[in-house]
Amino acid sequence: MLIIQISDTHLSPVKPHFADNWAPLAAWIAAERPDLVIHTGDVTVDGADVEEDLRYAVELMRGLGIRFRAVPGNHDVGDAGHPRQPVTSERLERWRAHFGPDRWIEDVEGFRLIGLDAMLLGGGHPEEAAQAAWLEAAMANAEGRCLAWFLHKPLFLDSPDEGDTGYWSVKPRPRAHLIELVRRYSVRLVGSGHLHKAYDFQHDGSRYLWAPASSFLVGPEIQPPMPGEKRLGAVRYRLDGPTIEAEIIDVPGLAAHWIDDVVDEVYPRPAAARRARD
Repeated sequence: MLIIQISDTHLSPVKPHFADNWAPLAAWIAAERPDLVIHTGDVTVDGADVEEDLRYAVELMRGLGIRFRAVPGNHDVGDAGHPRQPVTSERLERWRAHFGPDRWIEDVEGFRLIGLDAMLLGGGHPEEAAQAAWLEAAMANAEGRCLAWFLHKPLFLDSPDEGDTGYWSVKPRPRAHLIELVRRYSVRLVGSGHLHKAYDFQHDGSRYLWAPASSFLVGPEIQPPMPGEKRLGAVRYRLDGPTIEAEIIDVPGLAAHWIDDVVDEVYPRPAAARRARD
């Protein structure tokens, strides 16, 4: 079975700053002829507040003509505990109306693929506890299948025991529980996006893979030092029984946009933050 993971497309009909990267990505996916496409979030520029972004992005995804699954990113449904754009029931319902469930299971070729809503983690929304119980059941009832997770934010940057990395990864409290599940159930793969970097590494017998974005790169003024390569692309997975092969791909034709050049147009920040940067 062939699966393509894409991430961080940042699509919008009114802010088309990265729109030119969709056509080469879609063409490459069509040439690959995968059985499934998995999008690990930030499908939109600002679907959390602009429903038209969600409507526009899901039509592009459907236009691939390939079955797909997606999990939301912070720009799609808000972020856990965010002071200006938190995850709310209204935002979750808008996502579900366009993209379907924000958490899901796919049983394929000896694997159980589990999509998680990382934006619920650590925020205290009632759906967080519901997802935790659902995940425990999904793992316990996998009936011998190998397990792979897909979510927007990585569980950690350098170490499962690191402190709070702020915006960049899952908070320490929910992370600790998820790491315990990864170890207890020997999760083979944890695939994520969010960082606009590519990284493929092993930890405690599990493989962690950060999918590159297809939209833009992030410079050092915005992103602190962390592992991984600044590159655009996608991930190709081949599943065969109990084995999974993964390769980070440099998709031909993607333009290397930098968010630093247009951040105040695409994601305007409060005046105080702009003054601090300038």
